[in-house]
Amino acid sequence: MTILVTGAAGFIGSNLVKAIYKRYENPTVVGIDNMNDYYDVRLKEERLRQLEQYPDFHFIKGNIADKALIDKVFAEFKPQVVVNLAAQAGVRYSITNPDAYIEANLIGFYNILEACRHSYSLYDGGVEHLVYASSSSVYGSNKKVPYSTDDKVDNPVSLYAATKKSNELMAHAYSKLYNIPSTGLRFFTVYGPAGRPDMAYFGFTNKLVKGEKIQIFNYGNCKRDFTYVDDIVEGVIRVMQKAPAKQTGEDGLPVPPYAVYNIGNNQPENLLDFVTILQEELLRSGVLPEDYDFESHKELVPMQPGDVPVTYADTSALERDFGFKPSTSLRDGLRAFAQWYKEYYG
Repeated sequence: MTILVTGAAGFIGSNLVKAIYKRYENPTVVGIDNMNDYYDVRLKEERLRQLEQYPDFHFIKGNIADKALIDKVFAEFKPQVVVNLAAQAGVRYSITNPDAYIEANLIGFYNILEACRHSYSLYDGGVEHLVYASSSSVYGSNKKVPYSTDDKVDNPVSLYAATKKSNELMAHAYSKLYNIPSTGLRFFTVYGPAGRPDMAYFGFTNKLVKGEKIQIFNYGNCKRDFTYVDDIVEGVIRVMQKAPAKQTGEDGLPVPPYAVYNIGNNQPENLLDFVTILQEELLRSGVLPEDYDFESHKELVPMQPGDVPVTYADTSALERDFGFKPSTSLRDGLRAFAQWYKEYYG
């Protein structure tokens, strides 16, 4: 089995590569990542170093928006499964740097779809399953909770969300036209050790360590369905192994072998409760001293543009089709993060 993982030096991507080598027998994994400096590149380099232990891991530094590169990778390695995690992430960054989202999330994903399409004439069997990252952001400010994949998601409140919804639409069109089995995964607020420094738990920790104030948006009246990275990866692994079935409709044309699932904890946590647990775990692990004055380092502020007040995943379809539901508690997840932070930053 040859598996292509884009965004392989990323938070989810690097953890997925490790899991593939634990779960598959003698896989070949091809990883692509452009190693951009959206956040500290040293974290990405550290993740890559951990992947060097696998002899059949091939890393390519490059951009999925480079069509010639993507075509070359497909021609050389002939992947049977493609997991597209490469994307420009972040809601707030999309307001100040929209070009990065169009390049990575639209042009890059288009290149992946085109390569999958041509794989069937390029090598025997072609791509058996395309799995790609979507986001809970596609739900925008939907009032109905928990969020179900049956809900309409036509009102994104950020460019990031609009690009992720576009990925789902593009994948559906290619699944219909070219019979490409594809599954989109709407991830809900992923966190854990060696995560992304732009995420709240990591950013808060960095600021508290420096003695700076943390800003808690919407005066703390936000709820997030925090999902531990191991649960996300477990969901991806299970989905990879079960592609939507190819079927022919009454019109003789393919019924799109297409699916979308939520992967979330199905248990939204209040932001203030989250901050309290984070504080306790930072004290427990020794990242912060026992006499740290948290109250003087907290500031309640209004909601930021592009943010939503709540994310809440309905995971019943994931449970039904794959027998899996994320279950790591916020306490356990933040404890693992705090312990890693202490070890990594000393």
